[in-house]
Amino acid sequence: MELLTINNVWMMICTALVFFMHLGFAFLEIGLTRQKNTLNILFKNIFIITVGLLLYCLVGFNLMYPGEFNGFIGFAGFGLDAPVTAEGALDLAYNEGYTYWTDFLFQGMFAATAATIVSGAVAERMKIGPFMIFTIIYVGLIYPIAGSWKWGGGFLQTLETPFYDFAGSTLVHSVGGWAALVAVCLLGSRIGKFKNGKIQAIPGHNIPLATAGVLILWLGWFGFNGGSVLSADPSLTSLTLVTTCLAAASGGVVAAFVSLFKFKNLDLTMFLNGILGGLVGITAGADQMSPTDAIIIGAVAGAIIVFAVSLIDRLKLDDPVGAIAVHLVCGIWGTLAVGLFGELASGAQFVSQLIGVVSYAVLCIVSSFLIIYTLKKTVGIRVSEKEELEGLDAHEHGMDAYPDFRLNEH
Repeated sequence: MELLTINNVWMMICTALVFFMHLGFAFLEIGLTRQKNTLNILFKNIFIITVGLLLYCLVGFNLMYPGEFNGFIGFAGFGLDAPVTAEGALDLAYNEGYTYWTDFLFQGMFAATAATIVSGAVAERMKIGPFMIFTIIYVGLIYPIAGSWKWGGGFLQTLETPFYDFAGSTLVHSVGGWAALVAVCLLGSRIGKFKNGKIQAIPGHNIPLATAGVLILWLGWFGFNGGSVLSADPSLTSLTLVTTCLAAASGGVVAAFVSLFKFKNLDLTMFLNGILGGLVGITAGADQMSPTDAIIIGAVAGAIIVFAVSLIDRLKLDDPVGAIAVHLVCGIWGTLAVGLFGELASGAQFVSQLIGVVSYAVLCIVSSFLIIYTLKKTVGIRVSEKEELEGLDAHEHGMDAYPDFRLNEH
């Protein structure tokens, strides 16, 4: 019973840290975008976590952990129904170390993250209503089905060499990243981002806030990865936190210096995204890597960030916060890295990792395209030119985030 209590307390602390990450996402997103859209972004982030939790309670949790199912989709029923013993008492240790309630809340915090990734990519030009509809369907249905394929005991878990994704480089980050890519393609770029075929920088309005957001996200990752051990086991949790931090540090440093070499300036935003890229990259195998492995994985992610951001710009795709490069590209890299580094490294493991990456790509691209394309053809997904130029805060919300302080924005 004492061990159950210790495990539960650790899991609850990690749940709180993952919840805190939503503040980090909000700060990062508003910091890297323009002042006139601040309220709109904050509204979306609050909507995601509140509605995400409710949806996960009503349908998501039992879609993701359906018990016996065909390996692709299953549903254990609506709402939360805690397992009970034969005597009718609540089975506190239903999952060998933590309670049903703890499990639900910890997993529920992950569920909303996928939609938060999309929010950053479509910032400053997507209508709030269609975004909310997308969030409800993607968080309520698509993410839990994706999660069930591995974490719910689905077909990827039953491969001869099981697909491995410790805390969600693919299951959380790439699931959000694929949808972000589809959304950006269907939405188009912001006015002024590309002029006469040339890329124009649109600076964020509060880089200190973006920096705070990244540091909050790094802190939250202690819960994101540390809690994914699913116990308070001292050796496993401490190793996981060490590899997580080292990957973040090497990702940031390498991104900063590769960016300096490529663009001849010390770009703080690239430094920040490098840290996030390192964190996303280590998330698939944080419990399987040595410290040296973690540094290498983070370093590669940091380099990838710089080239991925440039490639996305050259493809005329407008991602204001770098979400596709960070969450999708580094998520794929981190997932494949499990087959190349650490305790599980082997040819068979790499093939399984590749199968997982491709499987999620198909599910997420097809589902997000169907949702967003349908919205585009029915209610429309893009705000008007006037609304975009004057800001979504004024038109979508009738309010101003900084009523006593205005910048001249173009």
